[in-house]
Amino acid sequence: MGSATDDTFGSTFERIFIGLTAAAAGLALAFLAVQGPLVRGVVTYKTAPGIMGQLAGQDAVNLVLVGPLLLAGGILLLLRKSLAKDLLIATPLFLIYYALSYTIGWEWSSPAYAGNSERYFFLYLFVLVAALVILLYTLAVFPKNVESRFRKGGLAVYSVVFTLFLLVFGGMWVKEALEVVRTGTARGYDLAPAAFWLVRVFDLGFSMPLGLISVYLLWARPNKAYPVICLFYGFFFTQIVAVLAMGVTMYFTKDPTFLWRDLVVFTVLAAIIAFGFFYVRRNYKVAPSAGAKQQAPGNTTLASKDERELLRILAEDEFIPLEQAKKKLDLK
Repeated sequence: MGSATDDTFGSTFERIFIGLTAAAAGLALAFLAVQGPLVRGVVTYKTAPGIMGQLAGQDAVNLVLVGPLLLAGGILLLLRKSLAKDLLIATPLFLIYYALSYTIGWEWSSPAYAGNSERYFFLYLFVLVAALVILLYTLAVFPKNVESRFRKGGLAVYSVVFTLFLLVFGGMWVKEALEVVRTGTARGYDLAPAAFWLVRVFDLGFSMPLGLISVYLLWARPNKAYPVICLFYGFFFTQIVAVLAMGVTMYFTKDPTFLWRDLVVFTVLAAIIAFGFFYVRRNYKVAPSAGAKQQAPGNTTLASKDERELLRILAEDEFIPLEQAKKKLDLK
C-alpha cells in the first residue's frame, strides 16, 4: 500500500534507530534459532525433553519468517521505503509473547530438568525491548488517513466465523484449566506446569481478547483503528504459523501431548486468520495526505488561507475525501 518511498517516518534519528534495532533483533532471533534445538542444540531449556520438538518448530518460524521480517523491515526503513512499516508492525506482539515465554516459561524450580538458556538472558531481554520500541514507533508512523471499504455482508460472515473459532479455541484451554482445578492435573500439566499456565494465561488473557477486540474495531472504528488492526492481524498471522509449526513437529516427534483435535482446530483457525489478514488489508485504502496539493487541469494552486482551511476540514474526526473538502470550501 502507498508509494515506494514516504516522508512519514518520524525524525531521522527515530528512523535510523528503529531500522538498526529491528535488523539487530532479526539477527538475534536467527542466532537463537540456530543455537537452539532446531540446528545445533547448544541452547537447552529447563523443561520436559518431549517439548524440545515444539521448540524446534518455534525456532524454524523465527529463522524463516519473523527474523527475515525484522531484518527486511529494518533495512527498508533505513532506505525510507514505506513497505518497512507493513513488515515491522507484524512483529512486536509476537516478539513480546516469545521473549516472555522463553524467559519465565521454564520449570526453573524443578530439579528434574537441566538447561542453560539463562546464559542468553540478555539476548531475550534485547528482543523484548526491541519489540516495545518497534511497537510504539510503528503505531506512531503507520498511515492514519485511510478509508475502509468493507461490505456489511462479507464482514458479518467473516466476523461470525472468526469469533466462533476463537471461542472453540478458548474453550479447549478453559476445559483443560478447569480439569486442573478439579483433579490437580491435565494433559501435559505434570511434565511442565509453568509452561502449561503460561500458554493458557497468554492465550486466554491476551490472544483471544485481541481477536475479539479486532472484530469489534472493524465494526465500530474501522478508519481510526487501522494501525491497531494491522498490529493485531500481524500478531495473529505470525503466532498461528508458529503454533502450526509446533503442532507439526509434535506429530513427527511423537510428542505424548499431541492431539489431532488441536491440530485441526489450529489449522482451520490459521486458514481463517490468513484469509482475514488479506481480506482486511485489501479493504483499506490509504487516502491522499492532508497536505497534498491536488488540482485539476487549468486550476491554480490553492491560496495559503484556503489551504489552511482545507487542512482544518481534512483534520476532522471522520475522513473527508479531498474533492468533497474542496466543495465544502467553495460554499464558504
